[in-house]
Order: sequence, then C-alpha cells, then structure tokens
Amino acid sequence: MMMMATTTADDDERVKQLPPGFLFSPTDEELVLHFLYSKASLLPCHPNIIPDLDLDLSDPFQLNGKALSSGNQYYFFSKVKEKKETENGYWKEIGESEAIMSSSSENEKKVGTKKKMVFHIGEAPHGIQTTWLMQEYHISPSSSNNNHIIATSIRGRRKHDHDESWSKWVLCRVYEKKRTVRGVNYSSDDDEHDEDYDDSGTELSWLDEVYLSLDDDLEQEISISILD
Repeated sequence: MMMMATTTADDDERVKQLPPGFLFSPTDEELVLHFLYSKASLLPCHPNIIPDLDLDLSDPFQLNGKALSSGNQYYFFSKVKEKKETENGYWKEIGESEAIMSSSSENEKKVGTKKKMVFHIGEAPHGIQTTWLMQEYHISPSSSNNNHIIATSIRGRRKHDHDESWSKWVLCRVYEKKRTVRGVNYSSDDDEHDEDYDDSGTELSWLDEVYLSLDDDLEQEISISILD
C-alpha cells in the first residue's frame, strides 16, 4: 500500500525504517529532483520516507531511529543553517562543492549542489575530527530556470512557482567512514566521494580519539610536574 504524504505519529516512526530486504540507494540526481525538489516546493512525495530533523539537536551517532536508515547511511531533511553545531560538536565543510548535473537533458544542466562535511567533537575551531561524514544536498538557484528538466524527471507533477522557500531546505546523507589499518581497506562504499577527507593512520572511532586526546593532556601535565 502506498504511503500518503500526510502521516500520523505512528506512521512517522514506521517510515524511518525500510522493510527487510529493501535498500535505499538513490543517485545524487534522484535525491535532488525527486525528494529535495518535492520538499522545497511543498509537493507530495511518494513514498514519504525521509523525515525532518533539526541538525543542531542530534550528533551523527545519535541518528539511529531518528533518520531514514539504509545500510550504514542516514537520510533526513533539515533547514539551511550557516553554523552546524550540536551539543557535543560541530560539522566542518571540507573540499569544494560538487555540482549535480541532470542526465535527462541533451545538454547537461546543473540541478543541485553537494557539500561535504566532517564532524568534530568539541568546540570550534579546535575540535577533534571524527570518522563521521555528511553530504549536504542543495537545489541549484538556476533550477528555477530549468523547470523543463524537473518536469521531465518528475512525471505527473504540476509546475510550481519558486519562492524563497526554495532555498530553505537541504537533504542530508550521513555515514561513518572506515579507515585503513595496516594496508587493509575497511572503507565504505562512498569513499570515492571523500578524497578531501584526511584518513591517514589507524582506524579510530570518535570516542577513541577523545580518549587519546585526554591521554595527551594527562601526559603533558605529568611532564610539567616532573620538571617542577
């Protein structure tokens, strides 16, 4: 049975998780044209499975049960914010933004932008880098001039007059990247998109890195005591 755009509280909990055997694996173009475009344009989206979350209220390791989960990836909509800070850390942008091009046109046109970020534990700008990454999808401002591309990609949907709400929403895709240990690659399926991420050294979780930082501080205090 097809899920309706309007759901109850119980439905909200149900749509966050896929049935056994199902995998949510859309392309960048599909995330922008099918899901994010519908959200920003106030159009119904079927199936309505990606929830809204306040990025400031959840650390990436707290997304299980809150965001749509598929494999090791979490998907959710969020409002655009200049500073992305949580209770325990913050997101820092890395690398350059990547253009998302339409494949349904003879001449490729930009329909969206993907920004890449890494989560840090602690206060900016001196936090500890973790293995949690986020890809943040934005609708391209030029999409308002490419309505024919969107109309072709999303059949049966009426044209929508774009207003300021067009740029208020982003779609976030969060996952934890595995690092290389002694030449063995434990990386995720998305590592080809993370060339700007510094993954040198031994595999460490965010908690391991916090403990190591505390150990460094303790060793420094011991050295100062000995010198005194």
